[in-house]
Amino acid sequence: MTSLADDIRGYIVTEFLDGEDSADLTTDYDLIDSGVVDSLGVVRVVSHLSRTYVIPIDDIPLNPDNFRSIAAMSAFVESATKTAA
Repeated sequence: MTSLADDIRGYIVTEFLDGEDSADLTTDYDLIDSGVVDSLGVVRVVSHLSRTYVIPIDDIPLNPDNFRSIAAMSAFVESATKTAA
């Protein structure tokens, strides 16, 4: 069984790192400051999270801090899915 953070990490590795996993990619690694995810990438992440975790796209605030790290994305998804339930 994988955790939410593992699922999001897998998405980031596949979509933004050409499948090259790195030990540097911890849950707190800053994906925006490091350039792994740019502004267009944030839009792709929002779309992925909306589809995968059934979060209405209108309920996803485009605040970069929600998408800065895997931990931030996990916390956002957990909060958004609890709110929707």
